[in-house]
Amino acid sequence: MFRKMRRLKQEMPAEECCELLKTQVRGVLSLLGDDGYPYGLPIDYWYNEADGKLYFHGAREGHKIDAIRACDKASFCIHDEGVRMDGEWPLHFRSVIVFGRIAPVTDEAATALACKELSRKFTQDDQYFNKEYAAAKDRVLCLALTPEHITGKRIKEN
Repeated sequence: MFRKMRRLKQEMPAEECCELLKTQVRGVLSLLGDDGYPYGLPIDYWYNEADGKLYFHGAREGHKIDAIRACDKASFCIHDEGVRMDGEWPLHFRSVIVFGRIAPVTDEAATALACKELSRKFTQDDQYFNKEYAAAKDRVLCLALTPEHITGKRIKEN
C-alpha cells in the first residue's frame, strides 16, 4: 500500500525515526482540505513512545477539524536543523514522514496528558501549565495520529 523508499541508502532505521520524532518540536500536518486541495499546517506535536501515536492540540472547530471529519487520512513531516560537516558546504539533515489515521481524543485523562507533554516541550513550569489548561480545557481538542507507515531519510544537500 505504501511506497518503498527509492534511495534505500538514505533510509533511516525505525529506531532513528522514533528518536527524531521524540526530539523535534513541530512539523507539518497534511490533510485533504476543501475541494480536494492539500492542506498542510505547521503544528507542535508530542510523540508518545508508549502507544506510538503523535498528539496535537488545537481548537474544536476550523479548517483542520473539517478536513479530518471529511477524511481521516493524514501525513506528518518533520526534519531536524541539519549540520555542516567540516570542510563541506552541503547541509546534512534527517527527515521523517508519518502516514496514518487521525482522530479526536475523547478521553479526558488522555487529553490532559497530551496537553501537558506538549507543554513540556516549551516549559517545565507545571504551575503555568495548570493555570493555562484550567482556563482553556473546555475549548481544546486533542488529536491522535495513529501511524500506519513511517519512513525516515538522511539527506545531504548537493
